[in-house]
Amino acid sequence: MNIPAELKYTKDHEWIKIEGDVAIIGITDFAQSELGDIVYVEVETVDETLEAEEIFGTVEAVKTVSDLFLPLSGEITDFNEALEDEPEKVNSDPYGDGWMIKMKCSDVSQVENLMSAEEYKTLVGA
Repeated sequence: MNIPAELKYTKDHEWIKIEGDVAIIGITDFAQSELGDIVYVEVETVDETLEAEEIFGTVEAVKTVSDLFLPLSGEITDFNEALEDEPEKVNSDPYGDGWMIKMKCSDVSQVENLMSAEEYKTLVGA
C-alpha cells in the first residue's frame, strides 16, 4: 500500500498536499482499494467556500457511493475534469493523475490537525 510521507491524511481517507495556501486533495490508495473500481466522481462545489469536514462531493464505485469530506476550510477552486471521462485514474494513480480538487485554504494552520503518514499507517493497519 502506498502512503507517501510528504502528504497529510484524514480519518476519512483523504490525502492533502499543501502548496503555499493551495491544497490538492484526493482519496488514498487504501480508500480506492477498499472501494473497488471507481466509475464516477462528482464534485459540484467548485467556487464554494466550505468548512473543514463538510461534504465536497461523492465517489461512486461499482459496489457503493461514498461521500468526500473536506479536510480544511476554504474555497474549492478546481475539479480534476479528467476524472469525468476517466474516473479509473483514481484507482490507477490516486496521488497523481487521480487528484480530485484544489482549494484555497482559509486557515493553513488547520493542517496541524491532520494525520502524518505514520499516523495514517497506524489507522489503516499498514
